[in-house]
Amino acid sequence: MQEHQPELRARIDTLLNHFIKRFYAESPAARHLREAASVDLEMFKGHTVQTILRIRLARMADAKALLLFAKSDPIAAQRWAKYAEEEMLHDKLFLKDLKKLGMEEAAIYATEPFLATKLLQGYLYYTLEHEGPMGLIAKAYFLEYTSRATQSEWNANIRKSLGPDAVRGADAHINIDIGEDHSTDVWNVLASLVNGPKDEARLEAHIHTFFGLFSAYFADLARVPTGASAGLMQTPIDAVRSSATPPAVS
Repeated sequence: MQEHQPELRARIDTLLNHFIKRFYAESPAARHLREAASVDLEMFKGHTVQTILRIRLARMADAKALLLFAKSDPIAAQRWAKYAEEEMLHDKLFLKDLKKLGMEEAAIYATEPFLATKLLQGYLYYTLEHEGPMGLIAKAYFLEYTSRATQSEWNANIRKSLGPDAVRGADAHINIDIGEDHSTDVWNVLASLVNGPKDEARLEAHIHTFFGLFSAYFADLARVPTGASAGLMQTPIDAVRSSATPPAVS
């Protein structure tokens, strides 16, 4: 597939690579899932549950983006519809993993999303309503790129600790994303929304925000094994602290 605006993509990818390095340096939960000899079962289950809930919530926001594209750019609408269709039921892949670990479907979908997950969804709804679809598509690219760079390694470590059944669905998910080159699919939709320096600056601002929100999410996740809660204000503070740091991209 032909890649649109490759120079811009290279710059965004450099920023994402910087954030991945920061992520491992600053997130104990990420380091644990990647390299712990004995992966904490409750942390892993909590992460998988929240992944399922995030996919479920994304379906509604993705549909809103499709409506906006359908009004203004039918080619982008077609591309986004294809991607959203392929991602629509991927929560079922992760659900299979949790069932193998003894969790019931009803309990999984009855779980409360982390505050960081709710903040992410609120940001997506706000930008969709007041700015258009760029924020949501930027989130999709953020996840496609960072997942491709991290998840195979995490799955391999979790497989060694908790057994192959714990990540069969997660393995299938990342294999689909890589095999279908979802990151380029999403990038091309995103690139259609970037028309000049102002849009480029807004895209970079979105990437910073998503790094902050997902850093806050992993701070929430790190508390799962102890049963501690973040407190009403700690998660937003974590998100702002992470996203506000200058990028220092090399």
